[in-house]
Amino acid sequence: MAEEERPVDAQEWSSSNGGRPVGEELLRVEGVGRDYRAGDRVVHAVRDVSFTARRGELVAVRGRSGAGKTTLLNLIGGLDRPTSGRIQVAGHEITAAGARELLELRRSTIGFVFQSFGLIPILSAAENVGVPLRLAKRPRAEREERVTMLLEMVGLGAQTAQRPYELSGGQQQRVAVARALANDPALLIADEPTGQLDSETGRSIMDLLRALVHARGMTALVATHDPTLIDLADRVLTLRDGRLVDGAGQDGTALTAALG
Repeated sequence: MAEEERPVDAQEWSSSNGGRPVGEELLRVEGVGRDYRAGDRVVHAVRDVSFTARRGELVAVRGRSGAGKTTLLNLIGGLDRPTSGRIQVAGHEITAAGARELLELRRSTIGFVFQSFGLIPILSAAENVGVPLRLAKRPRAEREERVTMLLEMVGLGAQTAQRPYELSGGQQQRVAVARALANDPALLIADEPTGQLDSETGRSIMDLLRALVHARGMTALVATHDPTLIDLADRVLTLRDGRLVDGAGQDGTALTAALG
């Protein structure tokens, strides 16, 4: 298997594509809850969660399995609807949006990276990255140029024709990151993006996400339970039994030490 290329410097990529102003509020979550029925019981998966996130900020969402991390990210990404509260992304009211508006928002404003990569096995790396651009009906020449740039950016310029089974786990996740960035989203949602990777490869993926977030002025929400990756976040939100606990807003190193 070919050795991975060094990713393109994120600042260089930013200067050639136009970064967003950092510091502006991009995400607002107010009193959000999500309840499910399990027989005669009501399960409170997310309880009265409120926070904001700014452009150029990587926010880690920490908690044990069952704490509500995935449910919260699904609500913010418009994949599920809250039982209570409201969510705004880039000025769009997620909780009041119809199905068509949510679909367009996910195509244009929100990018997703999943633990299982989610690549289409019969497509090459380039074809996988190009899927969102085809759905957006971008011209072919524009698609090809952007796909090439994105794969070079994540260090896979020499693997464009390879299919997922020909790539390592880390390479597959880099393809998934490139695909998530295809339509230049303002918000990147990553649910345990390093969960299937060894510690060194996982760290490299988090380093890549951090560099891109800061260079592009995006906002990223990254769910993780790996304490070794928390220190890469600008801010940490800790969920316990569906609630945000004390410590949200501290830097990763301080919160990791506080919680042991």
